[in-house]
Amino acid sequence: MSHRRPEHKAPPEIFYDDTEAKKYASNSRMIEIQSEMSARAIELLALPDDAEGSLILDLGCGSGLSGQVLEEQDHFWVGVDISPAMLDVAIDRELESGDVLLNDLGEGLPFRAGMFDGAISISALQWLCNADRKTHNPVKRLQKLFSTLYACLARGSRAVFQFYPENNDQVEMITQQAMKSGFTGGLVIDYPNSTKAKKIFLVLFTGGNNNQLPKGLTAEHEQSSSVSYSGERQRFKTLKGKSIKKSKDWILQKKERRRRQGKEVRPDSKYTARRRCGKF
Repeated sequence: MSHRRPEHKAPPEIFYDDTEAKKYASNSRMIEIQSEMSARAIELLALPDDAEGSLILDLGCGSGLSGQVLEEQDHFWVGVDISPAMLDVAIDRELESGDVLLNDLGEGLPFRAGMFDGAISISALQWLCNADRKTHNPVKRLQKLFSTLYACLARGSRAVFQFYPENNDQVEMITQQAMKSGFTGGLVIDYPNSTKAKKIFLVLFTGGNNNQLPKGLTAEHEQSSSVSYSGERQRFKTLKGKSIKKSKDWILQKKERRRRQGKEVRPDSKYTARRRCGKF
């Protein structure tokens, strides 16, 4: 089965070329899966209820799908990725509260200490377990990532990595380097008994009092949980007192946030949020 893994075909900056990157802008199934995993990772960050406007680091941000979910939840974000083609797609999305940076995660992160309120990563961590060049040492590259990540996170914050380990040895190598860098935490496995739905998250803590490892989702959550998976994200946001996306209240709140950021916004009027003829 190993020949089916993308990381065995080519280095990420080569594998994710223009053709592969375009799939993340046009493949509805791929977009849905990535968005669901991003929403779950953000949930596992366990940000405070009043944490709107948090600055989140997106490691391996790719085409900006996870950044879009962060933006929908009113957070600011900085994305890092090694693929220029994927970052071009992210820029084309014209997301308003994020920025992207071309960078190899295995070379470390170039940010100041305590800069971010949390970090997420979707389907990127396993790429660091390969040696794509003679100079690549997976253990050292993981150690470089985790040590610089620990430094740029605010104390008491979390980092959540969704990844696809090839075997138990990779899991051990990844977690060992994370713990050596100062993190505590462990794995959260959603739907562990399902072949297709199973998802593995590495939840890392930087200290503080919020160090209880959450439980993974199980089959009964698909019916009973109000937490985001599939179409549940919008209902979860509504339960937290947020306006429904694209509603008039949601648009007015977004315009007000942009005004506070010093950005130019059209004045409010009776036509604000009114659906134009022919627009759906």
